[in-house]
Amino acid sequence: MNHCLLEVVVKQAPTIRYTQDNKTPIAEMEVGFEGLRADAPQGFIKVLGWGNLAQELQNNIQVGQKLILEGRLRMNTVPRQDGTKEKKAEFTLSRFHNVSQNINNSNAGTKSNTPNPEQHNQRTQSSASPGNNPELANWDSSPLVPDTDEIPF
Repeated sequence: MNHCLLEVVVKQAPTIRYTQDNKTPIAEMEVGFEGLRADAPQGFIKVLGWGNLAQELQNNIQVGQKLILEGRLRMNTVPRQDGTKEKKAEFTLSRFHNVSQNINNSNAGTKSNTPNPEQHNQRTQSSASPGNNPELANWDSSPLVPDTDEIPF
């Protein structure tokens, strides 16, 4: 089964095109995501949304927004100008979740369910010690896998 979740930042605003046969809308945008290591470069991927999702992307998504995307990942073979072929990843969107408002957004009067990152950092730092937060006091931080090399059978 091919199901992926990506935490991304929108790098290129969604653009809409339509299929020739039944005029189904297709939204296309480019997003960036962090590498697995601190020194790894940021990755980029093309995201496609079809039908009503395409309209929703165009109406609600702006450059700089942080999103969590759900969908399918596939590899496309794209011909280059020199005649060789290149493989590129493409993400077909099934759902998206807004994590933060656009950083450059000037709508200061708009309310959002998304917490301000500065407020979140203050809450996290102030409740970082187990004595301040009963959930952290009960947190089991033991490893999920024992530190032995033995196979248990």
